[in-house]
Amino acid sequence: MKNISFRQLRSLLAIETHGKIVEAAKVLGLTAPAVTLQLKQLEAEAGVQLFERMAHGMYPTEAGRAVLSAARDIEDRLQLLGDEINAFKGVKRGRIAVGAVSTVRYFASAMQNAFAAEFPDIDLDLIIDRRTETIERLKNRTIDIALVGRPPRDISVRAAIFGEHSLVVVAPPHHPLVGQHGISKADIAGEHFIVRGSGSSTRIWFERFMAEIPGRAAGPNTEMELVEDIKRAVMADTGLAFLAAHSVAEEVQAGKIAILDVAGLPIRRQWFAVSRTDRAMTPVMTAFQEFLTRHSGQFLPEALPA
Repeated sequence: MKNISFRQLRSLLAIETHGKIVEAAKVLGLTAPAVTLQLKQLEAEAGVQLFERMAHGMYPTEAGRAVLSAARDIEDRLQLLGDEINAFKGVKRGRIAVGAVSTVRYFASAMQNAFAAEFPDIDLDLIIDRRTETIERLKNRTIDIALVGRPPRDISVRAAIFGEHSLVVVAPPHHPLVGQHGISKADIAGEHFIVRGSGSSTRIWFERFMAEIPGRAAGPNTEMELVEDIKRAVMADTGLAFLAAHSVAEEVQAGKIAILDVAGLPIRRQWFAVSRTDRAMTPVMTAFQEFLTRHSGQFLPEALPA
């Protein structure tokens, strides 16, 4: 494998991304025969077939996936080298891909605006999605940093705390429990709850919080994936909800939702900026992580009982 070139590896990555040699050639600015030749040369060097040629496109073989993984590692290292050279020059410019769980959307704009003002030469690509998809992107190296409420346990990561968030029980403003103090878990055990999906952190913490009430975590509940749908259901008097306080800050301020004073709440949790330990921190990644630590208070809203 000593004769493999960067050009061949980039062609291989382009074929994987676009699924067809013709499309890969367009992106690379080459002809289709040239890309085909590079693939054949790479397969000859490896001594194995790297792609299956199907009617609907090109699909990597098991050997192909191994070579693609090495190609991505090399691309990452070259990107890191470029960032390191820029750092030696005193340049803070480049691009960073950040994945974030869905509740980050409630402070995403403020965070992006503040970062852009401090680092105008760094392009921040922010992808907001469910936790499962965000962690999968981190595993697949399609993002540099993930913003999550708890670090994953199935891959080795470095995790930097950049702020806190609180978990609370919310209700429609006219609910009988609104205004009462020291509400017990037993008092809310019979209430209908609208809960997040089973993979979300708020769902996990709701189940932990209600664990001492036998069978309560299992129902009566209505499951909704989106926080916005849950908030609308609460405002429509469909039930109570267990949510991050910052996700309801606007509705609480407007008097559309109330936070109940439940004993043992709020549960204070931390925000983490997570990156893979098998990847060196680039200057751009370091700049973003340090920015979060310094300025999180500027864009992390809060809403707590009076």
